[in-house]
Amino acid sequence: MLAAAGARVFRFPVIEIQGPNDPGRLGAVLDALSDFDIAVFVSANAVQRVLPAALARGAWPARLRVAAIGARTALELQDHGRAADIVPGSRFDSEALLQQPALRDLAASKVVIFRGDGGREYLAETLRDRGAEVTYAEAYRRAMPDLDPEPLETQLKAGAIDAITVTSGEGLHNLVAMVGPQGRAALLRTPLVVGAARVTELARELGFHGTIVTADDPTDAAMFRAVVALVEG
Repeated sequence: MLAAAGARVFRFPVIEIQGPNDPGRLGAVLDALSDFDIAVFVSANAVQRVLPAALARGAWPARLRVAAIGARTALELQDHGRAADIVPGSRFDSEALLQQPALRDLAASKVVIFRGDGGREYLAETLRDRGAEVTYAEAYRRAMPDLDPEPLETQLKAGAIDAITVTSGEGLHNLVAMVGPQGRAALLRTPLVVGAARVTELARELGFHGTIVTADDPTDAAMFRAVVALVEG
């Protein structure tokens, strides 16, 4: 979208998606899908890792409702042939998902959360407080890519980058870690576009002191609008 609008785009991956630490554990959960009432997908990556493996075992259980944490995850579900039953209308995070009426009274319900390794506990804790029995299923691992940062550092030090886009806190942490000390000063003063308010807070904690624009959500469309707003000033 940025390139189509005339921007020169420099791609620098900050998260690598790998298989789960325990594939057997994920397989066991998928074998028992019919035991659950709600399956929560916290990312498009979770959908990509889970849906093909689940459907290879047979049809999706008719009674198992599907919750997506946001629009991008819901679209990925749709692309895999299973529309989301529960999805926030805006603000794509755990807090917004938990506001949905279908997740308010979960007495005696069994919920499986498909996610990456680690992550926030707020969603599971709140679901348990509402009466649910919650099972985690690690669908993938996030890792820091093994990339040479020198091309990025060169662009940063030359002042050739007008904006950096980062959609998650983990991605931001990795970016700062991947850029060497000589490039870090330039990185921290470069304008930043992020996908959530908590990532803005983290950016300040990490030392970013230039302009930071928070997009409405981390979708491509919202991030694009935020970059345009930043550049047009």
